[in-house]
Amino acid sequence: MDCMPTFDERLAGQLALRERPAGQPVMYQRWRSLLFLHFPCTPSEIQALLPAGLSVDTFRDENGEEKAWVGLVPFGMEGVRLRFTPAPMSFPETNVRTYVHREGREPGVWFFSLDAANRLACRVARQFFNLPYHEATMTVEERGNSRVYRSRRWSDGWELGIQAEFGAALPAAEPGTLEFFLIERYLLYAYRGGRLFTGRVSHPPYPLRSAVVERVTDGLVRAAGIEPRLFQHVMASDGVDVDIFPLQSGRRRV
Repeated sequence: MDCMPTFDERLAGQLALRERPAGQPVMYQRWRSLLFLHFPCTPSEIQALLPAGLSVDTFRDENGEEKAWVGLVPFGMEGVRLRFTPAPMSFPETNVRTYVHREGREPGVWFFSLDAANRLACRVARQFFNLPYHEATMTVEERGNSRVYRSRRWSDGWELGIQAEFGAALPAAEPGTLEFFLIERYLLYAYRGGRLFTGRVSHPPYPLRSAVVERVTDGLVRAAGIEPRLFQHVMASDGVDVDIFPLQSGRRRV
């Protein structure tokens, strides 16, 4: 039996994925006013929610315990357009996510859900990127350093409400830190018809800021089948410009 790669080996894979992929992007986006909220879970709890072929990625805490992490990330999307489509779209989005790898390699993101305030964008993402997008009524309000995120999903009424204060600029996330583990991810996984797919994104490292959450009403984590907990890691970013590359088909899983 092959040994599972170590944390350092998985980190090396995460660093390698920062390199820009070959070929042409299929979509361009600008991600703005991002708020990264995370809490830890037992790995077995999250593993039970993943499709076949994916393993939960973990980070060892100060007590030496391996923890999975669940993230809630609201932000604004600007300049969203396909490569051959000149007219860009702008709308808010929120995702609920965790971190995974495939047989110890290719560390990336698994999305439990993505809510967006644009019906066309949701349809395109579901059809061509196999991602679990939901149409929602959503706003991002910015007043100085204050950010207020609100969302209500059309299909089932799950709601989100967050008020946060963005703080001082922070250094870029250093490889090996929890910040890097949670935030600097350049590969996503999708699943359809028993088959895993991967997609690459390319952008510079996030410019980070401290943040304080003043109010949270979160139904989206619960809607993903996860019991909400206190967010133990909070960080913000003013944003990055992003190139999206085509999905790649993986092996069929049974």
